[in-house]
Formats: sequence, structure tokens, C-alpha cells
Amino acid sequence: MVAVDTTAAIDPSVPPSGPGCVECEATGGWWFHLRRCAACGHVGCCDSSPSQHARRHAGESGHPVVRSYEPGESWFWDFTREDFATGPELAPPEHRPWDQPAPGPRGRVPADWLSRLH
Repeated sequence: MVAVDTTAAIDPSVPPSGPGCVECEATGGWWFHLRRCAACGHVGCCDSSPSQHARRHAGESGHPVVRSYEPGESWFWDFTREDFATGPELAPPEHRPWDQPAPGPRGRVPADWLSRLH
């Protein structure tokens, strides 16, 4: 797969919306991994998570590009093309807090979480 430059769909000046998935935090849910919208900073849960809020945000907002919001990961994904993309450095922070576990958040992940992943 060849990464495509999607910088037109990215605003590097916008910080992330917070340390966890916006919708999961609002509803008491949990996530496996986190993704950050590269256009508006919305933090949502990944496609393996039960609620897949990052993909839903991309579809509803028209913001197709996300970046991993996990420590040690800096890749971009384009939901329109279902492929990796390239992009610039984004406003900090670059990932969820180091002390926040994955899956997370602490205290809300069910014991059978592995069986609930997509």
C-alpha cells in the first residue's frame, strides 16, 4: 500500500478533544484504542472497539483522516480510501496519557473485553 498525502483534510493547529473517546466518556463506555480526527481533533475509539466512534465521526463530519492517538504510533488513516495516509505533525499532545491503560479507561473495561472486540 502506498501512503497518499491528504494534508488538505488535516488542520495541524487543532489540539485533541481530550484524553479519551468523547462519546464513550459521555456514555460510560470503554475503548480498545484511540484515534484522533486530523481535521478537528475529535478523539474517538478505533474500529476494534465496541462502538467504533472514530469511524462514525468521520462519516458524520466528513473528516476522513485520523491519526493514531496511541503512544509510539504516528500513522494516519484515510477512511475514504481505507488506506494509510501521510500528514504533518499535529498539535500536542500526540497520544493518550501514558498512565491511561489500553483498553481504557481504567475502571470501565469489562473482564470479558477481548470477546467484545470487532
